[in-house]
Amino acid sequence: MAKSDLTEYSAKRSFTATPEPAPAVAATGSGPLLFVVQQHSARRMHYDFRLECDGVLKSWAVPKGPSVDPNEKRLAVQVEDHPYDYASFEGVIPPGQYGAGEVIVWDCGVYSPDEGGATWFHDRRQAEREIREGLEKGKLSFLLRGEKLKGSFALVRTKEAKQWLLIKHKDRFAAPTDVIAQNRSVLSGVAYLRGSSKRCPRSSSRCMPNRATRPSIERTGCGSPSSTAIGCSPSSKGKA
Repeated sequence: MAKSDLTEYSAKRSFTATPEPAPAVAATGSGPLLFVVQQHSARRMHYDFRLECDGVLKSWAVPKGPSVDPNEKRLAVQVEDHPYDYASFEGVIPPGQYGAGEVIVWDCGVYSPDEGGATWFHDRRQAEREIREGLEKGKLSFLLRGEKLKGSFALVRTKEAKQWLLIKHKDRFAAPTDVIAQNRSVLSGVAYLRGSSKRCPRSSSRCMPNRATRPSIERTGCGSPSSTAIGCSPSSKGKA
């Protein structure tokens, strides 16, 4: 799998008009890899599922949002890679720009590939090797430690190259519940109603990130092992 230079991401956007982060491949970091799910109130409401790998965010658009029910297989359409800084982006993409609409960080945390039950939270290089191999093969199993999404999931490619299925594995975090009913941002507390452009008041326990100085992942806590592994530890799983 060739490393991304974010060419497609850059070509679709005018950074003098959109507040989205400019394209930049992040330097090699340390510690666990980041995942983020952003609720995107564009022409059609959807959720953007992103996994950090090789300095960028591998990205899929999930029209119905993720599910924690193993019986629900959610379509996930692979889209262009996004820069690492996009993980903390919340704001309004102006009308006339690609993806115009409002974006919130619906969930974020850390993740590791977990094929065969092995995890690599503390070995970033091996984790990225496993991710590259899984994406090449068309089946990637991984463990999420987020605020809303926890436990083991899989991305499985269909016969259509860009179309994948996002599937929850059977484990102690699986449940026949509608997890996307939890509609507030984990960064700001802002919520958007599904199928509507109306905004719910933000929770008093959160504060909106300062958009003039876009918050870093470290400052918001998104991706910090201490703040995102909330009651979640690797566990054995039975696959659907």
